Amino acid sequence: MVELEPNSRWRNSLAMVFALVFPTLLTVVYFILLAQSSAGSQQGAYAIGKTIQFAFPVIWVLFVERQRIQRQWPRGRDVLFGAALGLALLIAGLILYHFALKPAGVFDEAAIKVRQKVEAIGIRGFWPYVTLALFYCAVHSLLEEYYWRWFVFAQLRRLASLKMAILVSSLGFMAHHVCVLSVYFGWFTLWSLLLSAAVAVGGGIWAWLYNRTGSLYGVWASHALVDAVIFIIGYDLIT
Repeated sequence: MVELEPNSRWRNSLAMVFALVFPTLLTVVYFILLAQSSAGSQQGAYAIGKTIQFAFPVIWVLFVERQRIQRQWPRGRDVLFGAALGLALLIAGLILYHFALKPAGVFDEAAIKVRQKVEAIGIRGFWPYVTLALFYCAVHSLLEEYYWRWFVFAQLRRLASLKMAILVSSLGFMAHHVCVLSVYFGWFTLWSLLLSAAVAVGGGIWAWLYNRTGSLYGVWASHALVDAVIFIIGYDLIT
């Protein structure tokens, strides 16, 4: 772990507080507070907020810490390991959904809310949904890994132990998902808590994998496949 000067530790700690909290505040705004607003308002708030979120790490590293960003090249074994992990989670998720959760009625009420949310943001029809899914799986998953693992986890690693960095970054990664899951499954219900915990575990696995490989490509592949599970299940719910 790279030791920081006291002033730098204080400054970096404040940056981490912002980085950990901002995504949740953004989700509360565009996903909850603007839920009854027009699709344009929701999409506009989302676009502005995400621009701020994903620009912050680059601005911080380049202009505050004055460091160069090292280019990372993919290593085949890292990508294959991440893809295999993601594929295993994809298969497990689909089996769990189709043979346990769906027959038990866990998603009955959530399905209605998912359909309403998809219509509210202006996604109507098969191809718009596929386009949205591809964006989240291919692009947004990379941006989230760059934000949560390359920046948040790596910065926390400079401030704390490996276990603590994994724990805190994973809880931060979970927090904004809690808002989304609670809208669909209810606040503080069993399923919203269990699914939120699953998100935190996933974040912990990806932080561990990133620390092990030093590369985003493997965790990106894993994250993309997990997002694919979500959109496959989502399409089943809305149809």
